[in-house]
Formats: sequence, structure tokens, C-alpha cells
Amino acid sequence: MTVTHASFVTLPVSDQDRALRFYRDVLGLEVTADRQLPQGRWLQVAPAGAQTAFTLSGPGAGGFTPGSARGIMLVTTDVDADCARLAAAGTEVRGPDELPWGRMASFADPDGNGLMLLTEKEGF
Repeated sequence: MTVTHASFVTLPVSDQDRALRFYRDVLGLEVTADRQLPQGRWLQVAPAGAQTAFTLSGPGAGGFTPGSARGIMLVTTDVDADCARLAAAGTEVRGPDELPWGRMASFADPDGNGLMLLTEKEGF
């Protein structure tokens, strides 16, 4: 096989503008695509320099149910600061907890898609 990376991960949302405000303004991701296509709006965000983007897929697109994504892991250099930023923006955060592989916290976007933040333990 010659796979080099994942292009995007679909995050089904009920309101693309609300999701954009969360992912861009709260999480600090960059907009990598925002186009109107015949099938609807194609909206993607990603961490700066990332090869994989998140497609914020509107209602009914692709048959996905808003809030159904789980287990999306975001690696951060400072999970504590990011948790404080999320909490200040009104997002409920569980953790961070100290685990063998690093400090990890979990939260959900406004639609209930489950995400995690991880500051990796050096050498793990």
C-alpha cells in the first residue's frame, strides 16, 4: 500500500456557522476550505500545518448524524491551558487526567461530537 496520510475526518454538525465559530474561535483551528458546491457547503478546518482536516458536514450530508463522531484526539503542547480556554468559552471539560501516555481531557463540540485533548508524555 502507498497511503501517505488521511485527507479529512468528517464531523457531522447541525449548523456549520456555529461549528465554525467553535472550531476556529475556541479551538483555534484554521479554515482550509469554505466553498459552496452543488451538494452544499464544503467547510474544512485544521490545525496550522496539519495534513488532515476536519470537514464540518452540514445536516443530511453523507447520511451522517450531527454529534455522532467520537474519539477524535487532538494533540496539544499544553492541555491545561487549552482546558481553561474551553471552560472560559462555556465548554464542559472532563479532566485533564494524568495517564501513562500523558495528560488527557475530553469535551464535546456544540453538537456533541466527542473530542479529546492530549499532551503526550515524553518518550511514550
